Formats: sequence, C-alpha cells, structure tokens
Amino acid sequence: MTARERAAAQAYIRLLETTQAVFSDPSLTPLAAAILTPPMTDADTALRAAGLTGNEARLLNLVSALREVPVARR
Repeated sequence: MTARERAAAQAYIRLLETTQAVFSDPSLTPLAAAILTPPMTDADTALRAAGLTGNEARLLNLVSALREVPVARR
C-alpha cells in the first residue's frame, strides 16, 4: 500500500465514521450537509491523488487491510 493509497483509505474511513455519527444522532441530521462536506471533500481529493477514483474494489481492499492491522500493545 502506497502512502497515497493509505491516505485515501483513511479519508474514506473518516467519512464513514462521520456519516455514522451524524445519522445516529437525530439532532445532527439537519446539519448533515455542513458536517459531511469537509470529509467528503477530503476523501474525494485523496481518492483522486491515489488514482482510486472509480476503483471501489481496490479502495475497499485497502480499507479492509487497514482494519486488519492489530493495535500495538502499550
């Protein structure tokens, strides 16, 4: 995984997590567009930079690979 691919996968994960947070709190739903615009823009930019625009299969494989990495013990 290249640095740009990692950045794109991380941006996508942030977008997913932000979306889940917004729509799990009814008080935030009216603000969804304002809250979600920055992470959508970040994800779009990162996907383009990594050459992943339109390549959902590769993106999802990268996301899965990031999620499989065990957390280091402290």
